[in-house]
Amino acid sequence: MDINLLRKEVENGSFDKDFKYLYNETENSKARYLKAINRYLDFYKEDTDMYLLSAPGRTEVGGNHTDHQHGRTLTGGVNLDVIAVVCKTDDNTVAIKSEGFKEDVVDISASLEKCEGNGKTSELIKGIAFYLKQKGFNIGGFRAYTTSNVLKGSGLSSSAAFEVLICNIFKSLYNLDINELEIAKISQKAENEYFGKPCGLLDQMACSLGGFTAIDFKDVENPKVEKIDFDLKKYNTSLVIVNTGGNHSDLTDDYADIPKECKAVANFFSKNYLREVDFKEFLANIKNLREKVSDRAVLRAIHFFNEDLRAAKEAEALKNNNFEEFLNLVKQSGNSSYKYLQNVYSNANVAEQGIGLALALTEMYLNGRGACRVHGGGFAGTIQAFVPNDILNEYIEKIEAVFGKGSAYVLTVRPTGGYKLSLKK
Repeated sequence: MDINLLRKEVENGSFDKDFKYLYNETENSKARYLKAINRYLDFYKEDTDMYLLSAPGRTEVGGNHTDHQHGRTLTGGVNLDVIAVVCKTDDNTVAIKSEGFKEDVVDISASLEKCEGNGKTSELIKGIAFYLKQKGFNIGGFRAYTTSNVLKGSGLSSSAAFEVLICNIFKSLYNLDINELEIAKISQKAENEYFGKPCGLLDQMACSLGGFTAIDFKDVENPKVEKIDFDLKKYNTSLVIVNTGGNHSDLTDDYADIPKECKAVANFFSKNYLREVDFKEFLANIKNLREKVSDRAVLRAIHFFNEDLRAAKEAEALKNNNFEEFLNLVKQSGNSSYKYLQNVYSNANVAEQGIGLALALTEMYLNGRGACRVHGGGFAGTIQAFVPNDILNEYIEKIEAVFGKGSAYVLTVRPTGGYKLSLKK
């Protein structure tokens, strides 16, 4: 359909079922998509063959820093997402205008093998196109306007959401026979090789799959994936992410030290990853380990072994609708991250402990109910809290009084990952 008809269909409620499915509401989503359509028109023109697509951010529910050691995780795709108004073209050019950024233009008929790894969005698009072509897919051009409400620096994976969105645009426009796992792998490769940012597969997997998803990375090339049908609303509890602020720019070494130290412990046992190490053998060798690696490395390994098992137990608790057990495991996870993984604040800047403060206040405000933990990479940024609905507004008021208006975000776990919206009369 042409873009003006697309706008009328959104206004008339023809996409409301999809809005309800993705966001649990319609009016705010309708206004957001209409704004994106209008911005497309401002920048491009009155095009035909138009589509609407979405890819979610994600929240790490269980398995804090386990994926890079081939461990188990529990994730959730969330209602914050990147959306696109897209027009299919026949010129082999991908042109994307993202809100707040300059237009990126990539000629996908040109050689795509050379990558700069310079952190530019155009390189990310080039990488996705390259890996799709490498797999034998016939792809072509498109124009798109995108806008995102996935919070940057929040652990919600805004970059992975964008990558998954681009893959799904190609899939939808050119009828590609590609599943969610392959989309995640291509997205990760593009981020690693073309964008120049090292990352595991967790973020892309979570954004591509959506829903509550248990992922086992023992075989990282073919991770085991299990979707879990669980509705948080049934337990009158909300998932809240609190952005404590803080500067991520000087934390590269802090993030890098965790896999580095875990690898050092694994190497002691002639293994590459902690998942390959026998826990009983590890315990029997702690005295000898301390002569080769730091005490912190040993503590971080202890965190991994327990967190790996805990993520699997959390998934089982959700499958069995044992919500109290799940909350207890979340508390244990947060305790382990704080004491053993030690990613709540940076040793390079011990005066700044926003995450620790948010956790302390949240525990006081919840008063034994719900649960909270560090969220994502840690050191600065966000915490995750499961807050009973009867005290939700009070909690948000109190926590935002410390960290600022708008620092607390109530999220829902959406049931799907990358998604093309369709007309439903």
